[in-house]
Amino acid sequence: MRYRPLSAQTYTNHRKKFSHTLPALSMAIFNSNDVLPTNADGTMPFRQNNDLLYLCGADQEESILVIFPDCTNPEHREILFLKETNSEIAIWEGEKLSKDKATALTGIKTIRWLQDFEPLLKALMAEAETVFLNSNEHTRRSAETGTRDERFAKKLMAEYPLHNYERAAPAMHRLRAVKSKEEIERMQEACKITEAGFRRVLKFIRPGIKEYEIEAEYMHEFLRRRSRGFAYSPIVASGFNACVLHYVENNAECRDGDLILMDVGAEYANYASDMSRTVPVNGKFSPRQREVYDAVLRVMKASMELLRPGVMLAAYHKQVGKLMEKELVELGLLTAEEVKNQDPASPAYKKYFMHGTSHFIGLDVHDVGLWHEPIQAGNVFTVEPGIYIREENLGIRLENDILITEDGYIDLMADIPLEADEIEASMAESEAVTS
Repeated sequence: MRYRPLSAQTYTNHRKKFSHTLPALSMAIFNSNDVLPTNADGTMPFRQNNDLLYLCGADQEESILVIFPDCTNPEHREILFLKETNSEIAIWEGEKLSKDKATALTGIKTIRWLQDFEPLLKALMAEAETVFLNSNEHTRRSAETGTRDERFAKKLMAEYPLHNYERAAPAMHRLRAVKSKEEIERMQEACKITEAGFRRVLKFIRPGIKEYEIEAEYMHEFLRRRSRGFAYSPIVASGFNACVLHYVENNAECRDGDLILMDVGAEYANYASDMSRTVPVNGKFSPRQREVYDAVLRVMKASMELLRPGVMLAAYHKQVGKLMEKELVELGLLTAEEVKNQDPASPAYKKYFMHGTSHFIGLDVHDVGLWHEPIQAGNVFTVEPGIYIREENLGIRLENDILITEDGYIDLMADIPLEADEIEASMAESEAVTS
């Protein structure tokens, strides 16, 4: 395994917390993600289902986790079903989990091969009154492709129509939103790898290079530090491209006098990091670029101070909007009259800052979490204000990942250069070394 997984004790603790959410005589079933096809005999890289991974750490396709705390047979209260390996699979695909290695990884004592699932399921369903099924419930979900969990749910409900069925997602969202100590350590490692990538590209950026060359520098640094690569499609956007929020083509030339906005993050142990930095292609901010940059930075710092346990995210985003509104007036982008006469449902600042400031981050870059409940210690959020001035070919976004604590926060990206002077000094130092 390329990365360092969580400990078996941590996975055991995760399952215990989930088990405590289940009512009497309830069983929960989690399926791994599919190996998705491309064309001919090609497949996409496998990415495990995050809920299954959170509960047991089995990062392998065709896996099924069953949790049934009230089962009369103690051996069947936790069962992990795995695809049985053989010499041919070992030759073509490499080593798969053995039963002993699966127990050592997950802390689950009962490991069965996948072919045992259907026969054993009949006995388990005879005891269970309610079955909790997993589903990909996310406000941003837009995929049309069905999941292995969804296919399983349809099949199970058709075969056992008189059972009670419930959703595992609400409990999983609540549990995954509060990170354990080892999860935070893996997220910090992802941030450290991102930092290494950023410091590498600061030495590399100069007029005339292509955006995809910068992307390649990040990928090189991420892979050499045991990351599987980007946690999401990277944005490397110079000039006007920075005003396109989800620009991912990364194919333009970086020109002298422009800024380049980089929204990138490394993944480590399936945990995401999410960083945005905006730097001058030639190593020096113009007065106007610096003016806007410092405005975004002030909003970022003030926003971090607002994220505290007990705060509601909706109220937080309104406060950030007021901070941005003030900066845009001082930058001459909004007038006091426009602010006075704005429609509260469509604030004036949205013309130049049209996205949210913070989202949960963890096993997903846009992680699951409780948007309608107060922030808790252990939540991890991005903080990512931006100003996009299309008429000036100028887009600036700054973003760090922060861990909420009982009395404040810890910036997981505190060591990554952020101040404009730091950026310029690092780029000047790099230029001196290469010249």
